[in-house]
Amino acid sequence: MPVLRLAIPCPLRSLFDYLPPADLDASTLACLTPGVRLRVDFGRRQLQGYLIEIAAESTLPSTSLRTAQKLVDAEPLVSAGVLQLCLWAADYYQHPLGEVIEAAFTPGLRSGQAHLPPGQPGWRLSQRGKGLPDGALQRSPRQAEALSLLQNTHELATDTFRSKGISSGILRQLEQKGLAERCLLKPSAMPGTPRPGLALNTEQSAALQGILASYGEFNCSLLEGITGSGKTEVYLQLITHCLAQGQQALVLIPEIGLTPQTLARFVERFGSGIAVLHSGLNDTERYAAWEAARTGVARIIVGTRSAIFTSLQQPGLIIVDEEHDGSFKQQDGFRYSARDLAVKRGQLEGATVVLGSATPALETLHNALQGRYQHFHLTQRAGAGELPSMRAIDVRREALQGGLSAALREAIEAALQAGQQVLLFLNRRGYAPALQCHDCGWIAECRACDTRMTVHRRQRRLRCHHCAANLRLPEACPQCHSARLLTNGLGTEQTEDTLQHIFGNWPIHRVDSDSMQGKGAMQALVTQVSDGQPCILLGTQMLTKGHHFPGVSLVAVIDADALLFSADFRGEERMAQLLTQVAGRAGRANDAGQVLVQTHYPDHPLMLAMLTESYAEQARRLLETRRDSGMPPHSRLLLLRTDSPASDTGEKFLGSLRQQAQPKLPEGCRLIGPLPSPLQRRAGKFRNQLLAMAPDVRRAQQLARLLVHYATQLPARSGLNWSIDVDPLDLG
Repeated sequence: MPVLRLAIPCPLRSLFDYLPPADLDASTLACLTPGVRLRVDFGRRQLQGYLIEIAAESTLPSTSLRTAQKLVDAEPLVSAGVLQLCLWAADYYQHPLGEVIEAAFTPGLRSGQAHLPPGQPGWRLSQRGKGLPDGALQRSPRQAEALSLLQNTHELATDTFRSKGISSGILRQLEQKGLAERCLLKPSAMPGTPRPGLALNTEQSAALQGILASYGEFNCSLLEGITGSGKTEVYLQLITHCLAQGQQALVLIPEIGLTPQTLARFVERFGSGIAVLHSGLNDTERYAAWEAARTGVARIIVGTRSAIFTSLQQPGLIIVDEEHDGSFKQQDGFRYSARDLAVKRGQLEGATVVLGSATPALETLHNALQGRYQHFHLTQRAGAGELPSMRAIDVRREALQGGLSAALREAIEAALQAGQQVLLFLNRRGYAPALQCHDCGWIAECRACDTRMTVHRRQRRLRCHHCAANLRLPEACPQCHSARLLTNGLGTEQTEDTLQHIFGNWPIHRVDSDSMQGKGAMQALVTQVSDGQPCILLGTQMLTKGHHFPGVSLVAVIDADALLFSADFRGEERMAQLLTQVAGRAGRANDAGQVLVQTHYPDHPLMLAMLTESYAEQARRLLETRRDSGMPPHSRLLLLRTDSPASDTGEKFLGSLRQQAQPKLPEGCRLIGPLPSPLQRRAGKFRNQLLAMAPDVRRAQQLARLLVHYATQLPARSGLNWSIDVDPLDLG
């Protein structure tokens, strides 16, 4: 009897052999395709497995093989291209294949939910309802209203009833009376003819034509355009071409909730046929969008990083906007880079890939400079916008109010009086990063992490931003009982209080993850600010991600020094990206903008570079520095990390791993560590790490397989967990 080789979503990095379900006939078995779901017994649990191959026999005795319980799908719900992508990603990132394939399904389908045919849940009149005369439900006005709607339209979506205030209970009452019945509405029609695009300038036109010259086969392009240079218009015209070929376009953006304007432009240009996929959707919404993409009903799919695993019927174009953004890298569990997988998927499916950014990652820029990617430049702002001027404010010996210098306060006042908007950037939420006793020196520290707790005064809480622990804000020092508790440092809440005191006559909007909660919060703010009325926007890097605020003429970085000193080798790159993106919010309309940067180190080389060089110049200098030091992108990094209840357990585990792997390292590879992680204790666990370096991709993959092989063989003490991160972004 043939054997089904399945990937099971579990931590084990192997496939599992099962006998076919007892009720599966030979003809059905012969037609099974990789990717179908089967329900199986796994240990004491029932799980869902994914067919990888049908083997003639197993390496295990047939008497030890279990029989799969049930075939869930007759046909695979993931496309062949996505299944190939999962197989590649599991090997490249050294992650269990079953957990990787799960990423290609919606939450309901992962748990074994039956596949529903495409369509939207709705209601229609029954035969009896069609013959019911008007006025027959006079005693039930809401039922009569629902019935009247159905008589006018024949079929109506459940969501439409809900929007009119007619509950599911009313519809069920009609169903019980035999007047209405449930149905599945056919998917909405594909988009019609897109609206005409804007006229392109010379650089935009050259980029568009250059990308289209090789359309129809795999090709990856870097679209490097300064902020406000019209990258989105190039995307839109590329998508128009893609739709004209009868294909689908996948657009990845860092965070869907932070880019409502981008989505609005897509809807305005293309109308219907757009599916949105992100974690803020409920299961029903996510399933409907996923199914619309899979079946080809949705021609444009806009989503966050997990959307890279969405099956498409006719993929033609993949766009990764703000490709440098760290949000595209999954930081726990299956640690993949959606940007890198987008390039691989384009290669597997013969699609055109475009990576766009004003501040491209050094890895992407390196690939473009090496000729692996096409490289197009947009150096001019579209329309009448001009690049803002930049100036440092030396705050040494300055009397600051809520972090604001006198010069900055004057500039804010002048901009508001001129009817303009102001954006203030402070990448630290909360009121203050530390609480200290003035008498004995006690500092509020997290009990589970090696870090201080942040003061959130509005909520009267102390919060840890690493493990989410929180405590009531104390009224007295727990050590000496003094009531003289001081806050140290600056957060957005504190600066907001100062702004309210000084500029209380003007609208002030705080934008951080504490204030922007709930569906539509960011959209509502963008709509309000887009009216152009003078106001102050104060926020964290949430404000830097692709927002277009035409009324902003003044941008200020309140505490640039927090970005200057980083132990991470990527610190300088991130600072240049972040400050360039912040600065790019100014002067995007007719008014020339200005950017003020507050610092105690106006003569620091990084600060001078920021003020005098473009990002392109800084990036090329950084690439030379990385080459001289042998760091990525001129090499490859791997990070093995442990967390355990005892401080020495992880160190011993990684030490044994190094001892076993060292003699068999591929040529040119080396290991660094084991060492404590920069934040050694987090959420009650002690963290240690082993850093591995390889000169190229091929040897990095060999090294990753070697380390995982030995790590899985080592006995792990109770409570110890280990993980591998290929191409890590976070070394902390």
